[in-house]
Amino acid sequence: MRIGIIGSGNVGGTLGKRWASNGHTVFFATRDPESAAIRTLLTESGPTAAAGPLRDAVAHSEIVLLATPWPVTRQMLESAGDFDNRILIDATNPLAPDLSCLECANTISGAESVAQWAPTARVVKAFNTVGNNVMDDSAFSAPVALFYCGDDASAKQTVAPLIRELGFDPIDAGPLSQARVLEPFALLWISLAVKYGFGRDIAFQFLRR
Repeated sequence: MRIGIIGSGNVGGTLGKRWASNGHTVFFATRDPESAAIRTLLTESGPTAAAGPLRDAVAHSEIVLLATPWPVTRQMLESAGDFDNRILIDATNPLAPDLSCLECANTISGAESVAQWAPTARVVKAFNTVGNNVMDDSAFSAPVALFYCGDDASAKQTVAPLIRELGFDPIDAGPLSQARVLEPFALLWISLAVKYGFGRDIAFQFLRR
């Protein structure tokens, strides 16, 4: 599968490398493909990875991962061009700068804002409830729950295997409006990991009986 990455930092870089190692073609959006950071990322990702302009990352891909800092998310989406019905995996969280709260909640989510800013994309919220270290190594005593939501059933069916192949337990949480609870859930992980002393090697499991 051809996967574009908007935001090649901790989250986008980690997921891009892992998908590339699984044989997917990964295209990292960047303004400077010759930068040392991008060259290192491409070396670590292997021969199926490339980097180039933002619009190319969208145009050359079937699925696009959005992993940008929240303050620049709208600008990046508006610069990306027409998504032309492509799947857009939204891994962002609308965090306040001090990580104490969300900048939007309850009546709208960051994911619903993303859907407004990229109206021709089929948005699926995913990969926002664990840290990038867990994305890099998802091995725990049992599969880690990775919740996702969206309004397009076929888009979710495409995203779920991309979650599963990284070792997670993909849990369909419902329509895109469920991001209103998934984003605060991400804030729980962040506060436990960063503020309350549990550290970043923590994750949630989903039990059934």
